Amino acid sequence: MKLTIQDIEKAAKRLVGVAEKTPLQFNNRLSKKYGAKIYLKREDLQEVRSFKIRGAYNKMTSLSNGEKKKGVVCASAGNHAQGVAWSCNALKVHGTIFMPTVTPNQKIDKVQHFGNGYVDIKLVGATFDDASAASQEFAKKTGAVYVHPFNDPLTIAGQGTVGKEIVKKLGKNIDYVLSCIGGGGLISGVATYIKNQIPQSRIIGVEPSGAAGMQESLKKNQVVTLETIDTFVDGAAVRTVGDLTFQIVKKYVDNVIVVPEGKVCTAMIELYQNEGIVTEPAGALSVSALDHIAEKMKGKTVVCIISGGNNDILRYPEIMEKSLVYQGRKHYFLIEFAQKPGQLKRMLDNALGPNDDIVRFEYMKKTNKEKAPALVGLEPRDKKDLKPLLARMDEIELKYTKLSEKDMLYEYLV
Repeated sequence: MKLTIQDIEKAAKRLVGVAEKTPLQFNNRLSKKYGAKIYLKREDLQEVRSFKIRGAYNKMTSLSNGEKKKGVVCASAGNHAQGVAWSCNALKVHGTIFMPTVTPNQKIDKVQHFGNGYVDIKLVGATFDDASAASQEFAKKTGAVYVHPFNDPLTIAGQGTVGKEIVKKLGKNIDYVLSCIGGGGLISGVATYIKNQIPQSRIIGVEPSGAAGMQESLKKNQVVTLETIDTFVDGAAVRTVGDLTFQIVKKYVDNVIVVPEGKVCTAMIELYQNEGIVTEPAGALSVSALDHIAEKMKGKTVVCIISGGNNDILRYPEIMEKSLVYQGRKHYFLIEFAQKPGQLKRMLDNALGPNDDIVRFEYMKKTNKEKAPALVGLEPRDKKDLKPLLARMDEIELKYTKLSEKDMLYEYLV
């Protein structure tokens, strides 16, 4: 299982007329903010709204006629499934696609749309790895060809064509390339191509803190399986990275950065509000990591791969919430009030500052106890307003508990 730059060149020829040669857009806002030349590689503008069509089609078009007759099977959190479904329709090959039960409906509907009658969808398990195990068992029983989302040389070669397009556009004037990491297919292909063309360039991988499988594997110098993962960044929520992608990342990737989910949400919102770019969480990972290399990249040429834009609009309230909490601009408290008139007014007059807003208040008098708790959500204009707010609450001897991510109630709220 090896990958060469020639494999990527062959994949590029197979993908002519199939995958879009997506724009590499100079971004004024980010360039000014970081003092660098920052470009966005817009893989969210593929027909399936992610880079996954590249690897899926390259793998499937390489199958023999006999293999195509047996059909294909895959597992995916959404984007790979859409690439496989599109390819099944284009090549008239039947496919069975296993997806986690937590996959957003928007992605499931898209898979059905692109498959156009050539795919069956099976929802299995809570994570990609659960769906993957079921899909591989299905392949053994039926003889269907397994189309791996990342740990296959042909899949990786297809994803590597992203790197080929970046080099064709910028030449050898590339200092940094930032890419998300789920199982590692995209960054493996991109790194293989760019490092062989521009050895001095630096390839940076980005993982969400709730699913940092590649970083953990690099620390232990072997592929590890994470016991638990946070599936919020669903496009990168993988418990076990590939053994092939792990070896390629070890060889070519200079650093892997882990970013909190809240920071990813902030990057998503900023891209939408400023550039009108709709990304999914994994699609914004590369941009969310720029702060980590801000000093090193001043005056440099930087490429961030926007890997996908399949985001369900119904997720935006949660995205906004996570962003505000991460920025320190939203806090939840359990506050004990005496059950008599004027207690809330006392807090409003003496604790809240001019920049503090109550965004949630839940209280119901159920008994005749002297005191009872209320759930209060407060939103300061700036995170620096929290400390004086707490000081004023202490000054009027308000009894409260600030909820943290460790509290079960917090998970209910956010």
